[in-house]
Amino acid sequence: MELIPKGRLHRPDVRRVVVVIPSAFTLGNLFFGLWAIVAAYNGNFRWAAWFIVFAALLDTMDGRLARRTKTTSRFGEELDSLVDMVSFGVAPGLIIYFLEFANAGRFGWVLSYFYVVAAAVRLARYNVLSAGKPSAWFTGMPSPAAAMTLATFYPFSQTPWYRASLAVLDLQEQGLALLALMLAVLMVSGVKYPKLPSFSFRSFGQGFNTILVVSLMLASLLKPDVFLFPIGLLYLTFGLARSAILALGDRHEDTAEEPTTEPPADAPFTTSIDVQRRERRQEPRE
Repeated sequence: MELIPKGRLHRPDVRRVVVVIPSAFTLGNLFFGLWAIVAAYNGNFRWAAWFIVFAALLDTMDGRLARRTKTTSRFGEELDSLVDMVSFGVAPGLIIYFLEFANAGRFGWVLSYFYVVAAAVRLARYNVLSAGKPSAWFTGMPSPAAAMTLATFYPFSQTPWYRASLAVLDLQEQGLALLALMLAVLMVSGVKYPKLPSFSFRSFGQGFNTILVVSLMLASLLKPDVFLFPIGLLYLTFGLARSAILALGDRHEDTAEEPTTEPPADAPFTTSIDVQRRERRQEPRE
């Protein structure tokens, strides 16, 4: 007597499981984004910052996993953008609102609104211009990096390193507002920021980048409250400095390529005549 009829037992659809895994990471990203909002509302800004960091890690993993398993889809891209809007737009905006600007009146929520709008525009522009196009650079500061920089300010401000370094800048209230505005502008700007490189030692440059990224990760794991915020500021400054250097270089090249007004070597007499004509034109008429 057969307990299980023939033809009824099916193998699990492995492909379907593989497709669901990246979306599970994306939904985990949303879970930590909402938890960060709840923690900030309850006054636990330290854990709110760490939840934003956890969300950013899951955001990095879901995209890489989808590309590695070749399970990228339009649904996954749209879900990722909606989740990023919550975790890296709404959550950081509310964190700084509850932290410093809840009693600032209209200015406080307008500042948070401006940051959220910048994150939305950043994500929409990425979907239109950059989705599906491989590139080693982001156009504008990525929203996860901006969110981590803004959220990890509070843990860093509670360390002796802050009192010995950035306390002079007084990032409370006015300074934090300027930082939020700068991050918002950089997200929608054309400043280029490097993506996280893939780990490789095939060349000297790739090996150096790998060692640098691994070192920063280890430092962030060992002392997250000390290293994460300065790393965010370093990333912010790198993009601005690189763009400034490239702009100065392009300006120098444009100046060097301007046509010279010197006459050709085989027309010396024409030159002297032209000079005399210009001098006569400049003489005042009676």
